[in-house]
Amino acid sequence: MSAIAADPDTPATDRLAVLSPMLRRLADERATGALMRDRGTLYLADGQVVHAESPATPGIDVLLTTGGTLRHEGWWDAVAQAGAGRRVGRYLVDSGHVPGGALELCHLGALYDAAFFALAPTGTPARFRYGVAHWIGPVRPVPVAAVERETLRRREFLDRIWPDPACDGAPLLRSAAHPSDAPVPARQRRILELADGARTASDIALALGRSAFHILVDLRRLAAAGLVEAVRSQPLPATAPSGRTTLPEVTADPDIALLRRLRDALEAL
Repeated sequence: MSAIAADPDTPATDRLAVLSPMLRRLADERATGALMRDRGTLYLADGQVVHAESPATPGIDVLLTTGGTLRHEGWWDAVAQAGAGRRVGRYLVDSGHVPGGALELCHLGALYDAAFFALAPTGTPARFRYGVAHWIGPVRPVPVAAVERETLRRREFLDRIWPDPACDGAPLLRSAAHPSDAPVPARQRRILELADGARTASDIALALGRSAFHILVDLRRLAAAGLVEAVRSQPLPATAPSGRTTLPEVTADPDIALLRRLRDALEAL
């Protein structure tokens, strides 16, 4: 997806493709609360994005502790001491657990990463809860326009690497057409080792404690090289119409009985 062309005098926020009309409206209103979408939640304060979460990518706690920036004990101490007051981020810095700059960098990475997935196209209506705040507390607010711009840039970047998004959400498997000792960077080799036909990109990101978007970048490169492929769901075999009506079979399982009745009715039609 590319940015929409506009008159040079048009404000920068209007030159972007509108990823979420509700998000743009909330920014104009300087709203505070949580925008809940199908694949994640964006937290706003005075119309700016202050945090984002998505089940598709590890949260800031995983990124901080897995990367060695923060010990697990330090994280849980911050949650216990400052979680109720929604100032976990401030406590981590004030208590000396995490340097301020390191927290900001990690927080921005987690925010942009989760926003990328939360702003993915969806047919599910978004909901906004006014007044809701995240327990991480204030770290560094980001304008909505910057979040939209970065999300679009990431989409375009992935498409330039490999335009097929199949490996983004499906289980992944190492391609049998390439030898297992094919030369790949160590970072990508760790991803290949986890491509077992059951794990998705999000599963691999969580296992490695890495940004899910960066995992997608490596996966698209591996897919472009023919080293990894998505496990595509198999379509159900077509059944030729029989031209007959079959009486339902008696079974102790009501769900199976229902499915068989539906099948027989479809065959009759």
